[in-house]
Amino acid sequence: MLKLISALPSPYARKVRIALFEKGIPFTLITETPWESTTQTPRHNPLEKLPILLTEQGEALYESRFILEWLETYYPDPPLLAAEAAPRLRAKQVEVVADGICDALVLLFWESQRDPDKQSLPWMERQMRKVDGGVRALAGWVGETEFIVGDRFGLADIAAGTVCRYLDLRFPDYPWRATHPALAEFSNRMERRPSFRASLPMPQSFNEPVV
Repeated sequence: MLKLISALPSPYARKVRIALFEKGIPFTLITETPWESTTQTPRHNPLEKLPILLTEQGEALYESRFILEWLETYYPDPPLLAAEAAPRLRAKQVEVVADGICDALVLLFWESQRDPDKQSLPWMERQMRKVDGGVRALAGWVGETEFIVGDRFGLADIAAGTVCRYLDLRFPDYPWRATHPALAEFSNRMERRPSFRASLPMPQSFNEPVV
């Protein structure tokens, strides 16, 4: 059985969990805190980042985009990417923007954990501009149809849906729902799917100082 090493709040790991659920692939979930001394993350990923997918042969796969590509290659049914080039590339573009928003949000979260007198306001404003721009782009891709790309659920919906929920989890005061009501409705719709309900992100406590 596959094993997924994940952090509870991670939007990157949630993408993989949703894909596994959607494809009906059984897996064991292992929860880690990758910056603590007891973590097994460096044993499997030289970059010491999650998520990590361990195959039945013991191979370690890391970086959520690569893991999703691997799953699509070896577990193609049901497909999460279109066979045609244009919709396939659009879904990849949506994922790039969603991951970019997540990258900026994670950096903002860690900066907010520093002593207030050590925080860099210009640097935080720069990250927030990335969030604003990325959310606008996602909102522009969400139309009146149920899914972002084509007429079926896929990678673009997973990527956009996970970042929306991560915004609610880590930055509940950020008014994206009021500013982009169509994107908010899309998020609500995605969260009603069984794969989303089974992978709800949760805050994770720190037992050791983050350095």
